[in-house]
Amino acid sequence: MVGQASFSRTLFTIFNHIFLFLFALMAILPFVNVLAISLSDKSAAAAGLVKLWPIGFNLNSYKFVFLRHEFFTAAFISLQRVVIGSIISMLMTVLVAYPLSKEERSFPGRTLYAWLFVITILFNGGLIPWYMTIKMTGILDSIWALVLPSAVQVFNCILLLNFFRGLPKALEEAAFVDGANHWTTLWRIYIPLSTPALATVTLFSIVGHWNSWFDGLILMNSPTHYPLQSYLQTVVVKLDTSTFANIDPAQAKLLSQISDRTVKAAQIFMAAVPILLIYPFLQKYFMAGIVLGSVKE
Repeated sequence: MVGQASFSRTLFTIFNHIFLFLFALMAILPFVNVLAISLSDKSAAAAGLVKLWPIGFNLNSYKFVFLRHEFFTAAFISLQRVVIGSIISMLMTVLVAYPLSKEERSFPGRTLYAWLFVITILFNGGLIPWYMTIKMTGILDSIWALVLPSAVQVFNCILLLNFFRGLPKALEEAAFVDGANHWTTLWRIYIPLSTPALATVTLFSIVGHWNSWFDGLILMNSPTHYPLQSYLQTVVVKLDTSTFANIDPAQAKLLSQISDRTVKAAQIFMAAVPILLIYPFLQKYFMAGIVLGSVKE
């Protein structure tokens, strides 16, 4: 029989719920404000009158964005980056985490190799050597410049190897007795049992690739090769009106009904929607993967 909660426990629970509610509002309200601005009249948005509800509701900014091929070109590049980058990153993460999850007697030098990975979290070669290395490989201004340099995320490797180490050793030993090798053990035992951790790492990889913008700015020579977040960064910092020189009559009519602020807000909201759609399907694994993959030694 569960005893009645103490007064201090009840007080803590109430305070915790209030704190989490306020924290959630801090995260949600700016997003709601951006949505309201994107749906508002240009004069109200320019005057800063829009808060959490649209003023002069209209969809002109979204219509204008849908007519701009630059936005969808950048979105397609980001989609390519997420798909290719996440697949490569997951493959590399699994191949790194599996051997590093073994004991020293099974993998001599395991500790040394693990520290070689960990030290890259503490120190790095700097921006210029990083850029020069990518340049010398000949992949600048291509999709590979966006996915290969970040293929091995050490934090994800540590998370996954700790999860692997927490799996029962008896399963691996039984597989070896039955004649399985390491490849069979990895793909037939470890991977199916690691769904929470793999989902967590996948979510990290997807969000990281989708939200990354700085590497696109410095690794892409042409703005037409920018991923979506790099494109949005150039738009949000300064709306480039020179791109409006050759617009069709439909765009010209919409341009007179919108402002740069409403267009920016519409593009920011549309860029956030894909992650908002993906996250709920992986969220149930998120906490389980973080906890199970972070408490092992």
